[in-house]
Amino acid sequence: MSSSSSHAGVAGRPVVVRAVDLTRTFGHRGSLVTALDRVSIGFEAGRFTSIMGPSGSGKSTLLYCLAGLERPTSGSVLIGETDLARLRDGRLTTLRRDRLGFVFQAFNLIPTLTAEENITLSERIGGLRVDRQWTARLVRVLGLGERLGHRPSELSGGQQQRVAIARALAHRPAVVFADEPTGNLDSHTGGEVLSFLRLAVEQFGQTVVMVTHDPAAAAATHRVVFLRDGRVVDEMDDPSPGNVLRRLAQGRPAA
Repeated sequence: MSSSSSHAGVAGRPVVVRAVDLTRTFGHRGSLVTALDRVSIGFEAGRFTSIMGPSGSGKSTLLYCLAGLERPTSGSVLIGETDLARLRDGRLTTLRRDRLGFVFQAFNLIPTLTAEENITLSERIGGLRVDRQWTARLVRVLGLGERLGHRPSELSGGQQQRVAIARALAHRPAVVFADEPTGNLDSHTGGEVLSFLRLAVEQFGQTVVMVTHDPAAAAATHRVVFLRDGRVVDEMDDPSPGNVLRRLAQGRPAA
Protein backbone atom coordinates (compact mmCIF):
# COMPACT_ATOMS: atom_id res chain seq x y z
CA MET A 1 0.00 0.00 0.00
CA SER A 2 1.43 3.32 -1.03
CA SER A 3 1.76 6.21 1.39
CA SER A 4 -0.26 9.34 0.63
CA SER A 5 0.75 11.57 3.50
CA SER A 6 3.41 13.57 1.66
CA HIS A 7 2.91 16.98 0.00
CA ALA A 8 3.24 15.56 -3.53
CA GLY A 9 0.85 12.89 -4.70
CA VAL A 10 0.40 10.86 -7.86
CA ALA A 11 2.47 12.10 -10.81
CA GLY A 12 3.54 15.13 -8.80
CA ARG A 13 -0.02 16.30 -8.13
CA PRO A 14 -0.22 18.41 -4.97
CA VAL A 15 -2.05 16.94 -2.01
CA VAL A 16 -5.07 19.17 -1.37
CA VAL A 17 -6.32 17.58 1.85
CA ARG A 18 -4.53 15.19 4.17
CA ALA A 19 -4.91 13.54 7.52
CA VAL A 20 -1.92 13.04 9.81
CA ASP A 21 -2.22 10.56 12.70
CA LEU A 22 -5.95 11.28 12.75
CA THR A 23 -7.78 9.71 15.69
CA ARG A 24 -11.45 10.05 16.62
CA THR A 25 -12.95 8.37 19.65
CA PHE A 26 -16.47 8.41 21.06
CA GLY A 27 -17.75 7.66 24.54
CA HIS A 28 -15.92 7.56 27.83
CA ARG A 29 -13.56 5.31 29.73
CA GLY A 30 -15.02 1.82 29.84
CA SER A 31 -17.21 2.38 26.77
CA LEU A 32 -14.69 4.08 24.48
CA VAL A 33 -15.11 3.45 20.74
CA THR A 34 -12.25 4.26 18.39
CA ALA A 35 -13.78 5.28 15.06
CA LEU A 36 -10.45 6.37 13.53
CA ASP A 37 -7.12 4.98 14.67
CA ARG A 38 -4.10 7.16 13.71
CA VAL A 39 -5.07 7.51 10.05
CA SER A 40 -2.55 9.23 7.77
CA ILE A 41 -3.61 9.68 4.16
CA GLY A 42 -3.66 12.35 1.45
CA PHE A 43 -5.94 13.23 -1.45
CA GLU A 44 -4.42 14.73 -4.58
CA ALA A 45 -5.67 17.60 -6.69
CA GLY A 46 -7.70 16.70 -9.75
CA ARG A 47 -8.58 13.17 -8.65
CA PHE A 48 -11.85 11.47 -7.73
CA THR A 49 -11.36 9.22 -4.69
CA SER A 50 -13.90 6.97 -3.00
CA ILE A 51 -13.73 5.70 0.58
CA MET A 52 -15.21 2.27 1.29
CA GLY A 53 -15.49 -0.17 4.15
CA PRO A 54 -17.99 -2.18 6.17
CA SER A 55 -20.44 -0.54 8.56
CA GLY A 56 -18.52 0.86 11.50
CA SER A 57 -15.21 1.01 9.61
CA GLY A 58 -14.91 4.78 10.13
CA LYS A 59 -15.45 5.90 6.53
CA SER A 60 -18.10 8.54 7.30
CA THR A 61 -16.19 9.72 10.36
CA LEU A 62 -13.08 10.15 8.20
CA LEU A 63 -15.02 12.18 5.62
CA TYR A 64 -16.60 14.39 8.28
CA CYS A 65 -13.24 15.04 9.95
CA LEU A 66 -11.59 15.83 6.61
CA ALA A 67 -14.45 18.23 5.83
CA GLY A 68 -14.20 20.04 9.16
CA LEU A 69 -17.69 18.92 10.15
CA GLU A 70 -16.35 16.89 13.08
CA ARG A 71 -13.32 17.64 15.20
CA PRO A 72 -10.72 14.89 15.69
CA THR A 73 -9.73 13.67 19.12
CA SER A 74 -6.08 14.01 18.08
CA GLY A 75 -4.00 14.41 14.96
CA SER A 76 -4.33 16.91 12.13
CA VAL A 77 -6.44 17.60 9.05
CA LEU A 78 -4.77 19.94 6.59
CA ILE A 79 -6.44 21.79 3.71
CA GLY A 80 -3.33 23.02 1.94
CA GLU A 81 -1.26 24.17 4.92
CA THR A 82 -4.21 25.06 7.17
CA ASP A 83 -4.78 22.67 10.06
CA LEU A 84 -8.53 22.47 10.65
CA ALA A 85 -8.02 21.00 14.10
CA ARG A 86 -6.37 24.25 15.23
CA LEU A 87 -9.03 26.65 13.91
CA ARG A 88 -11.58 28.33 16.14
CA ASP A 89 -15.20 27.65 15.28
CA GLY A 90 -15.73 30.95 13.46
CA ARG A 91 -12.71 30.56 11.20
CA LEU A 92 -13.57 26.90 10.58
CA THR A 93 -17.08 27.88 9.47
CA THR A 94 -15.67 30.49 7.10
CA LEU A 95 -13.17 28.04 5.64
CA ARG A 96 -15.89 25.44 5.04
CA ARG A 97 -18.07 28.05 3.33
CA ASP A 98 -15.36 29.54 1.11
CA ARG A 99 -12.97 26.65 0.36
CA LEU A 100 -14.95 23.42 0.60
CA GLY A 101 -17.95 21.96 -1.24
CA PHE A 102 -20.44 19.39 0.02
CA VAL A 103 -22.81 16.91 -1.65
CA PHE A 104 -24.88 14.69 0.63
CA GLN A 105 -27.29 11.79 0.20
CA ALA A 106 -30.08 14.15 1.32
CA PHE A 107 -29.92 16.97 -1.20
CA ASN A 108 -30.10 19.66 1.52
CA LEU A 109 -31.56 22.28 -0.79
CA ILE A 110 -33.45 25.24 0.67
CA PRO A 111 -37.09 24.52 -0.25
CA THR A 112 -38.13 28.19 -0.51
CA LEU A 113 -35.31 29.09 -2.93
CA THR A 114 -35.17 28.43 -6.66
CA ALA A 115 -32.53 26.19 -8.19
CA GLU A 116 -30.52 29.26 -9.20
CA GLU A 117 -30.74 30.74 -5.71
CA ASN A 118 -29.66 27.42 -4.18
CA ILE A 119 -26.67 27.25 -6.54
CA THR A 120 -25.43 30.67 -5.40
CA LEU A 121 -26.26 30.03 -1.73
CA SER A 122 -22.70 30.52 -0.42
CA GLU A 123 -22.68 34.07 -1.79
CA ARG A 124 -26.12 34.73 -0.32
CA ILE A 125 -24.90 33.80 3.18
CA GLY A 126 -21.89 36.09 3.06
CA GLY A 127 -19.34 33.99 1.20
CA LEU A 128 -17.14 34.88 -1.75
CA ARG A 129 -18.86 36.36 -4.79
CA VAL A 130 -19.77 33.66 -7.31
CA ASP A 131 -18.45 34.00 -10.87
CA ARG A 132 -21.56 34.11 -13.06
CA GLN A 133 -19.70 32.88 -16.16
CA TRP A 134 -18.50 29.88 -14.19
CA THR A 135 -21.94 29.06 -12.81
CA ALA A 136 -23.44 29.44 -16.30
CA ARG A 137 -20.96 26.83 -17.51
CA LEU A 138 -21.89 24.50 -14.64
CA VAL A 139 -25.58 24.95 -15.39
CA ARG A 140 -25.00 24.15 -19.05
CA VAL A 141 -22.89 21.05 -18.36
CA LEU A 142 -25.37 19.78 -15.76
CA GLY A 143 -28.36 20.40 -18.02
CA LEU A 144 -30.14 22.71 -15.58
CA GLY A 145 -30.79 25.67 -17.88
CA GLU A 146 -34.56 25.15 -18.00
CA ARG A 147 -34.86 24.45 -14.28
CA LEU A 148 -33.23 27.51 -12.71
CA GLY A 149 -36.54 29.13 -11.75
CA HIS A 150 -37.94 25.94 -10.20
CA ARG A 151 -38.01 25.20 -6.48
CA PRO A 152 -36.75 21.81 -5.19
CA SER A 153 -40.28 20.39 -4.90
CA GLU A 154 -40.67 20.94 -8.64
CA LEU A 155 -37.52 18.99 -9.50
CA SER A 156 -36.82 15.25 -9.76
CA GLY A 157 -34.35 13.62 -7.38
CA GLY A 158 -31.68 13.60 -10.06
CA GLN A 159 -32.26 17.28 -10.85
CA GLN A 160 -32.07 18.17 -7.16
CA GLN A 161 -28.75 16.35 -6.82
CA ARG A 162 -27.43 18.14 -9.91
CA VAL A 163 -28.39 21.45 -8.31
CA ALA A 164 -26.54 20.32 -5.17
CA ILE A 165 -23.46 19.50 -7.28
CA ALA A 166 -23.61 22.90 -9.00
CA ARG A 167 -23.90 24.56 -5.56
CA ALA A 168 -20.89 22.59 -4.31
CA LEU A 169 -18.81 23.70 -7.32
CA ALA A 170 -20.08 27.28 -7.70
CA HIS A 171 -17.40 28.91 -5.54
CA ARG A 172 -14.57 26.77 -6.99
CA PRO A 173 -13.72 24.94 -3.77
CA ALA A 174 -10.37 23.34 -3.04
CA VAL A 175 -12.14 20.01 -2.56
CA VAL A 176 -15.69 18.62 -2.73
CA PHE A 177 -16.77 16.06 -0.13
CA ALA A 178 -19.60 13.73 -1.13
CA ASP A 179 -21.35 11.44 1.36
CA GLU A 180 -23.31 8.68 -0.43
CA PRO A 181 -24.43 11.17 -3.12
CA THR A 182 -26.32 8.50 -5.10
CA GLY A 183 -27.96 6.82 -2.09
CA ASN A 184 -31.42 8.29 -2.75
CA LEU A 185 -31.32 7.81 -6.53
CA ASP A 186 -32.16 4.97 -8.88
CA SER A 187 -29.21 3.31 -10.61
CA HIS A 188 -29.61 5.21 -13.90
CA THR A 189 -29.87 8.64 -12.25
CA GLY A 190 -27.11 7.73 -9.81
CA GLY A 191 -24.86 6.83 -12.74
CA GLU A 192 -25.53 10.24 -14.29
CA VAL A 193 -24.64 12.00 -11.03
CA LEU A 194 -21.36 10.06 -10.78
CA SER A 195 -20.59 10.97 -14.39
CA PHE A 196 -21.10 14.65 -13.53
CA LEU A 197 -18.77 14.38 -10.53
CA ARG A 198 -16.09 12.70 -12.65
CA LEU A 199 -16.61 15.34 -15.33
CA ALA A 200 -16.00 18.03 -12.70
CA VAL A 201 -12.69 16.35 -11.91
CA GLU A 202 -11.51 15.69 -15.45
CA GLN A 203 -12.77 18.86 -17.17
CA PHE A 204 -12.66 21.40 -14.35
CA GLY A 205 -9.71 20.02 -12.35
CA GLN A 206 -11.88 19.58 -9.25
CA THR A 207 -10.88 17.30 -6.37
CA VAL A 208 -13.65 15.02 -5.05
CA VAL A 209 -13.60 12.69 -2.03
CA MET A 210 -16.65 10.44 -1.76
CA VAL A 211 -17.92 7.89 0.75
CA THR A 212 -19.89 5.06 -0.84
CA HIS A 213 -20.94 1.48 -0.10
CA ASP A 214 -21.64 0.77 -3.80
CA PRO A 215 -18.88 -0.98 -5.83
CA ALA A 216 -20.36 0.42 -9.06
CA ALA A 217 -20.10 3.95 -7.66
CA ALA A 218 -16.53 3.32 -6.52
CA ALA A 219 -15.69 2.11 -10.03
CA ALA A 220 -16.56 5.60 -11.32
CA THR A 221 -13.64 7.03 -9.33
CA HIS A 222 -9.90 7.08 -9.96
CA ARG A 223 -8.92 5.58 -6.61
CA VAL A 224 -10.55 3.62 -3.79
CA VAL A 225 -9.38 3.77 -0.17
CA PHE A 226 -10.51 0.84 2.00
CA LEU A 227 -11.07 1.24 5.74
CA ARG A 228 -11.56 -1.39 8.39
CA ASP A 229 -11.75 -0.90 12.17
CA GLY A 230 -10.79 2.75 11.84
CA ARG A 231 -7.66 2.14 9.78
CA VAL A 232 -6.72 2.37 6.13
CA VAL A 233 -6.05 -1.21 5.06
CA ASP A 234 -5.63 -0.91 1.31
CA GLU A 235 -5.91 1.31 -1.77
CA MET A 236 -6.78 0.60 -5.39
CA ASP A 237 -6.24 2.72 -8.52
CA ASP A 238 -8.50 2.53 -11.60
CA PRO A 239 -11.05 0.25 -9.88
CA SER A 240 -13.60 -1.98 -11.56
CA PRO A 241 -16.78 -3.17 -9.80
CA GLY A 242 -15.49 -6.76 -9.76
CA ASN A 243 -12.13 -5.82 -8.24
CA VAL A 244 -13.83 -3.69 -5.59
CA LEU A 245 -16.23 -6.51 -4.70
CA ARG A 246 -13.36 -9.00 -4.41
CA ARG A 247 -11.40 -6.63 -2.20
CA LEU A 248 -14.38 -6.03 0.08
CA ALA A 249 -14.96 -9.77 0.33
CA GLN A 250 -11.39 -10.36 1.51
CA GLY A 251 -11.90 -8.31 4.67
CA ARG A 252 -8.14 -7.94 5.10
CA PRO A 253 -5.22 -6.16 3.43
CA ALA A 254 -4.32 -7.41 -0.02
CA ALA A 255 -1.18 -9.51 -0.29
